[in-house]
Amino acid sequence: MSENIEAFVVSSRRLTHRGALQMLSAAVDHATQLQVPQCIAIVDRSGEVVASLRMDGAKFLSLRSATAKARTAASTNAETGKLDMTIGLALGLATDGGMTPLPGGLPIRFEGEPIGGIGVGSGSGDQDRAVAKAGLEAVGADLDL
Repeated sequence: MSENIEAFVVSSRRLTHRGALQMLSAAVDHATQLQVPQCIAIVDRSGEVVASLRMDGAKFLSLRSATAKARTAASTNAETGKLDMTIGLALGLATDGGMTPLPGGLPIRFEGEPIGGIGVGSGSGDQDRAVAKAGLEAVGADLDL
């Protein structure tokens, strides 16, 4: 083959299950401190769930929105809740609920490289964001959102 392998293959970081569990644990701890039971979902860069949990007392449908928040943050490499609601709702419809404009989703990045997303739901938007941020802090992910 005359082509160099770099023309066909890229090397990138990926989220491990250990990292996801560390994030999940820290997010649960923060939600417990806030006294707000939460649903938390962590996805890899392709939007596949690596870890998720519905805390006792959290709204059961919030696990769906938390997953959509995580997938939206991973897909857009941006915090959720910043889109115009009309555009966000259209994206939600176009993706059959896979994306959402609701706040509480943060991209997971290391040194600027996106590797996934964390989404939290069942509290207020500010509470959801704070719990997601605690997850990022637990693994030393970028916080410049």
